[in-house]
Amino acid sequence: MSDAERRGGDFVQSLERGLTVIRAFGPGRERLTLTEVAQLTGLTRAAARRFLLTLVELGYVRSDGREFSLRPRVLELGYAFLSGLSLPEVAQPLVEEFVAEVHESSSISVLDGSDIVYIVRVPTHRIMTVAISVGTRFPAYCTSMGRVLLAAKSDDDLDAYLAEVELAALTERTTTDPGELRAILAKVRAEGFALVEQELEDGLTSLAVPIREANGSVTAAMNVSANAFRVDAERLVREFLPLLQETARHIEEGLRGQPGTGR
Repeated sequence: MSDAERRGGDFVQSLERGLTVIRAFGPGRERLTLTEVAQLTGLTRAAARRFLLTLVELGYVRSDGREFSLRPRVLELGYAFLSGLSLPEVAQPLVEEFVAEVHESSSISVLDGSDIVYIVRVPTHRIMTVAISVGTRFPAYCTSMGRVLLAAKSDDDLDAYLAEVELAALTERTTTDPGELRAILAKVRAEGFALVEQELEDGLTSLAVPIREANGSVTAAMNVSANAFRVDAERLVREFLPLLQETARHIEEGLRGQPGTGR
């Protein structure tokens, strides 16, 4: 069955291609030439040019004549989703309080397809080469928050994910074997937290715990990240895990309309 047959007659391919052009931009790809956009999207140069110039006309993209970049107006595309979430509003002050206590960066993300998307971010030290902000995406399989969210999937959903995802090595330590990743996720599910050491980026260690809805389902994940050469994994778990779990619990209480107890 072809893609057209699978998607049906109501599928608008031009909209898909326009969104693909927008998604071509990202960390390390803030400014792109027409040729680069065509290569990243699989579109012809002529098609990529039409979509880019349309996005320029609509105010979502800017151009200096040679390179293209996104304009702040693209944030409107995700605003309806983010503004409909009570989680960022409830969590932000609690994450800020946590960061002030541990003096390390912390974030909250949700799962979107095979990626995590940051919805809350409170940084301290700059420990990554890529700047992280609300809306930043990373592959779920090599991040602590992603593993917490993947571990919450049903067995069938996890099978489907592992059958489709490309487990690329982002560092020498990245887990790329599906069987090994499955075993890691089983451990995360049993222990209730995920620890990732230098799999997303060299020098970065991260610890994450789930944030659950009232029915027990995992709706998001919260992490704390640190320089691996300054804070080793043992210390991260020993000193920060209890505080991270406590903060996640207060966020859950806030989402349920229950007064949390401050530290």
